[in-house]
Amino acid sequence: MPGRGVSPDVNLMNGATDHDLASAIKNKALSLGFDLVGITSADAPARAPYLRQWIDAGKHGQMHYLAERVDERADPAVYFPGAKSVVCVGLNYHTPLEAPPDDGPRGRVARYALGQDYHTLIKDRLYDLADWIRGAVPGALTRCGVDTVPVLERELAARAGIGWVGKHTIVINENIGSWILLGEVLTTLDLPVDTPAVDRCGTCTRCIDACPTGAITGPYQLDARRCISYLSIEHEGEISEELEKATGDWIFGCDVCQDVCPYNTSGRPPIATDPALQPRYASGTVGLNDVLNWTQEDYHAQTRRSATRRVKLDVLQRNAGIALKNLNR
Repeated sequence: MPGRGVSPDVNLMNGATDHDLASAIKNKALSLGFDLVGITSADAPARAPYLRQWIDAGKHGQMHYLAERVDERADPAVYFPGAKSVVCVGLNYHTPLEAPPDDGPRGRVARYALGQDYHTLIKDRLYDLADWIRGAVPGALTRCGVDTVPVLERELAARAGIGWVGKHTIVINENIGSWILLGEVLTTLDLPVDTPAVDRCGTCTRCIDACPTGAITGPYQLDARRCISYLSIEHEGEISEELEKATGDWIFGCDVCQDVCPYNTSGRPPIATDPALQPRYASGTVGLNDVLNWTQEDYHAQTRRSATRRVKLDVLQRNAGIALKNLNR
């Protein structure tokens, strides 16, 4: 697994090699609480042309921000001029969920959104890592990102050995599964790179077969316009009756394709122990009638420091109304 090497307090100014520096960076990342770390070059990802085709076909739906900075997404060196290397990190967010209480209809929330907002959590640690890198090598430049910056982080993570991009387009690690939050530090340092992860999906198509809306149109291909995560978070306005029925009881995101992945079901994946990642809803569900009756004050209290704040109250209530309708069909 990437991330083993010399201790972070190695004297980098006394003849340490590039490999010493890379190992020290990895160990620093692990000491900050990341579970996985690897390094790749800042070269343009091989699937950058596919990104352009995907956007040209309109499969990004209403996510116009993806098209607005496509040149940067297609090449990290365009986003961060002078970038030579990318330090990729992964954080396991798998936590066991309790059975839902029998107190009325409930809607499901994607597992990644049950703990504290991962954007803030990961960014703070990435900033610490970037500060450490610049302190170790004066003159080095860095830029941090989670999934809100214009880089193809999943392909970079795969190149860095974090895991391979599965047929559901989510990164899978052989030991952790796909319950991984990603982040990266781009740097002007020219660091030795790790061996890319090997695709181990084989002939399995469970994620494709299980997708309720048919959003995974083929191996490694996703039509976001049909994805429940997109529909419940990014899509504004009404949802077609066909897709509305298929969203089931999900009110924020969806985990179906991950729940059926053999790397998430073959034995129990390791449990995230970070307090910040523990679910605020122990069952991963919330009462639908509660959400439908939330005031603006309730919404702010319930979504404080949560990724669910990504959507406004009216969207959450739209989703809750759809889920309630589906449960009553």
